[in-house]
Amino acid sequence: MSKDLLKNWEKKTADRKKIYKQFIQKAPKNKVLHQLPDLHAEAEQSIDCLHCAACCKNYSPRFKTPDIKRISKHLRLKEGQFIEQYLQLDEEGDYVVNAKPCPFLGADNYCSIYDIRPSDCARFPYTNEDVFIKRPALTLKNATFCPMVYFVLEKLIVTMDQ
Repeated sequence: MSKDLLKNWEKKTADRKKIYKQFIQKAPKNKVLHQLPDLHAEAEQSIDCLHCAACCKNYSPRFKTPDIKRISKHLRLKEGQFIEQYLQLDEEGDYVVNAKPCPFLGADNYCSIYDIRPSDCARFPYTNEDVFIKRPALTLKNATFCPMVYFVLEKLIVTMDQ
């Protein structure tokens, strides 16, 4: 079932964007939130993030002050040096990486700062938390490049129809 679900997921998610938007707007929030942890775990078992790494290749997490302090200390850089070398401010005033793919992503799709990565990275793709339903625009954007988000949306739609 999972292999079939994931076949051509990129095309399917593009075709179903309107359905996803309507579902997120109308879905019973508490019922969805109750199902997210199990669906997230199922998605993790079905999808190898190291095979994909589209998030790290195309987008940047926000680097919050605690992230900057922790990572710059690990890299033995002053915070200002770290910001200057790796970050830029985006249109919303958040620090994000200044290059794509992420400068910490290796050729093998492993993160060189994985154990101390930004909190946004650790939480991504938010398929096991309330952000998934509370920030529909973010979920819809993430569904366009993350097979885990697509997987969880599809499973939710099926279970809610039952």
